[in-house]
Amino acid sequence: MLLRNPSEFIPLLPANHCLLGLDYGTKAIGVAVSDPNLKIASPIGTINRSKFPADAAALQALMRDRTIGGIVMGLPKNLEGGSQGRSGAMAQAARAFMRNLTAEKILPPDFPVLFWDERFSTAAVQRMLIEGDMTRKRREEVIDKMAAAYILQGALDAIQHRNP
Repeated sequence: MLLRNPSEFIPLLPANHCLLGLDYGTKAIGVAVSDPNLKIASPIGTINRSKFPADAAALQALMRDRTIGGIVMGLPKNLEGGSQGRSGAMAQAARAFMRNLTAEKILPPDFPVLFWDERFSTAAVQRMLIEGDMTRKRREEVIDKMAAAYILQGALDAIQHRNP
């Protein structure tokens, strides 16, 4: 079930389940997970993109070991279009990826997925890593999973604000 509003997402989440955060990119998918109380996002890894079946299998393996009750998918929007932003090619690809996960029965049709605006997430994480004096090579290794955690934390904060 693909949603854009945290208010619709919250009632669909099973108790004591974690959320998975995804930063969908052309070369990699950053992955983060929340705690069961939906308060803290932690980066857990990166899936190097290849063909859909391999990407889906890698995601499925990550989910298998955790109690995941929903997904927060970063939705890359363009800056044009005001506060709502405009969906570009990457936003369409992210939506298609989630639809394909449902179509291929990797996710059940009623599995809650929240699309979260990820504008500036990579830039914000990049800035934090530079300020932390991380080398360029190390930043390249962790940027995707850190961006996924940043996206997921934004959604968790909104969820906590709406449902304290």
